[in-house]
Amino acid sequence: MDIPPRVLTVAGSDSGGGAGIQADLKTMLALGVHGMSVLTAITAQNSLGVQGAWELPVEAVRAQYRSVADDIGVQAVKTGMLSSAELVETVAELLTGTDAPVVVDPVGVSKHGDPLLAASALDSVRTKLLPAATVATPNLDEVAQLTGIEVRDEAGMRRAAEAVLGFGPRWALIKGGHLAGDAVDLLTDGDEEHWLRAPRHDNRHTHGTGCTLASAVASGLAQGMTVPEAVHAAKKYVTGAIAAGFALGGGIGPVDHGWRFR
Repeated sequence: MDIPPRVLTVAGSDSGGGAGIQADLKTMLALGVHGMSVLTAITAQNSLGVQGAWELPVEAVRAQYRSVADDIGVQAVKTGMLSSAELVETVAELLTGTDAPVVVDPVGVSKHGDPLLAASALDSVRTKLLPAATVATPNLDEVAQLTGIEVRDEAGMRRAAEAVLGFGPRWALIKGGHLAGDAVDLLTDGDEEHWLRAPRHDNRHTHGTGCTLASAVASGLAQGMTVPEAVHAAKKYVTGAIAAGFALGGGIGPVDHGWRFR
């Protein structure tokens, strides 16, 4: 029996199913890997926003991680919502003892603008979590939080990538989806530079794009792809998921993780 590659997501729960752990596991299934999870927080969340969030104890996060890593093993790890400095530092410590590529999505705010990371945790993200990353995947709001750089054009994306790389990840993927024009992202390790462009789809239902992209990258890495290969494949997958995003509730609906099967 063939065993699929194993990918572990360390993130919060989205009760509406569009982002967080739910989006991660859907993406992993769609891309042919076995998804496993470490829950860091529970949110009450729907298409209109986040109505509440409750962080899990550090002991529960550590126990979940060790339970999976020590028995089943992992071939890639993706991190998402880590709301406090204590959680960030705990997860960073666990990652440094894991022999697998790590994709860090430094989640700061939700699609609706709700804060998901305490301001006091930013320094821990910079000094503890990002140095453990194979790939860091901040969007432009997260770039501003982490570096103070307000990106308004592609030249600004280069400056942002340089600043993010200064914190220690091997690769930075700067997501430029908030800029006007085509959806453009920049992947670089400081030497190689890859610009990823896709047409912008006229669809407001984009909840979960960041989680989906980072999970897709981790899935590619677990399957043995190089970082550029994994990011190019992930960009193609998330572009299709955005195009097929659908309405749920009265606000912003999710991307369609199963678009390839419909």
